[in-house]
Amino acid sequence: MSFGVILAIALALAMDAFAVSIGVSLVMRGCTPKQTLRMSGSFGLFQFFMPIVGWAAGRTIVGLIQSFDHWIAAGLLVFVGGKMILEAFHGEEEKTAAACLDKTRGGRLLLLSLATSVDALAVGLSLAALEVPVVYPAAVIGVVAFLITALGTKIGPVLGKWIGKWAELAGGLVLLAIAVKILVDHLS
Repeated sequence: MSFGVILAIALALAMDAFAVSIGVSLVMRGCTPKQTLRMSGSFGLFQFFMPIVGWAAGRTIVGLIQSFDHWIAAGLLVFVGGKMILEAFHGEEEKTAAACLDKTRGGRLLLLSLATSVDALAVGLSLAALEVPVVYPAAVIGVVAFLITALGTKIGPVLGKWIGKWAELAGGLVLLAIAVKILVDHLS
């Protein structure tokens, strides 16, 4: 498999991480370098390991995973996005507190990392079916996801300045839109 093909796959897989990182940084009104590194690192590691897990699972469970991977990813994004939308309608004091919550830590970060990397699991299964070694493509996928996520965290605050107090709502809607896109892509 050529580097160009692997890079194209990596960029396609990184688009969900890009959109989520924009939404998260938009809601948080910017990410510190430490938060950017934490989110980029988590997204990159999940994008690196999921193809390896998928590849290791091999052909025996391809049918099982493909039948519900999109539901898992969409469900996680709907959960986090819905929570962000609900937080957008809280009182002004609660909104300020919600914006201060570090969404690059703990359970939220793990949910987002998992949700943005489920497709990478399917890619790993495909690589196994094609009998392609997985470590090099997984490394490229992980590095690209890391870089694209970092870029997204820098774009989010710029968008936040334009939409101001609606940032929480916009961030949640971005996550819901990604969930819908995942379902539409997989169900059509």
